[in-house]
Amino acid sequence: MNSERVCSLVLTVTVWLASAAWAAPQFGGGTGQYQILQARYGTANRNVDVTDRLRVLANQNRPIRASNSTFGVDPDPGRRKVLRIYSRGPNGRNQMFEFPEGSTVDGTMFTGWRTGNWGHGGWNGGWNGDAGQYQILQARYGTANRNIDVTNQLRALATQNRPIRAGNSTFGTDPDPGRPKVLRIYTRGPNGLNRTFQFAEGSVVDGAMFTGWRTGNWGRGGWNGGWGI
Repeated sequence: MNSERVCSLVLTVTVWLASAAWAAPQFGGGTGQYQILQARYGTANRNVDVTDRLRVLANQNRPIRASNSTFGVDPDPGRRKVLRIYSRGPNGRNQMFEFPEGSTVDGTMFTGWRTGNWGHGGWNGGWNGDAGQYQILQARYGTANRNIDVTNQLRALATQNRPIRAGNSTFGTDPDPGRPKVLRIYTRGPNGLNRTFQFAEGSVVDGAMFTGWRTGNWGRGGWNGGWGI
């Protein structure tokens, strides 16, 4: 092999190695600081868990575009969607990253991106990116004179990850006909003190403030204050 061919071969290998070194971080080398807990795709009203699908794509080390075709589903037709990746940072705090539909996912910020060793649980904050601070003890619907326990109904609705409107049709009953009603959710906060949240009839319940909202792991007792705050 003459010297010109040797030089050409060395140059080719050098260029290839340099290109590979440059491409790896572009597609997500996985040296980031954030551990992925879960990934969801869609809108606030309708979204789906795409953690497993994202893990498979990340392992292929190629650009990933947040889109219906990428995840094989359109969870909310006609609406602009986003990919939300929920993670835990080096300080132990949760961090949510959002990628609008059509954008490319940057995997470099996530630990073990290409290995797929992530997304095996640890997230219960639903779509809103907030795991909440208040543990639900009980939920009641009605008026001061007539009200009923709707904890079980509320738990079942919360696990469906869709908007919940406080109303007779939602809970399947009208505990005090002809009177404006409210939904009261009794909770215990991070400081150990009880707090009541009230949602007027017809309003939408914001579950983001409650711990484990979508898991339904709440409302198993602990409240004995009746209707009163």
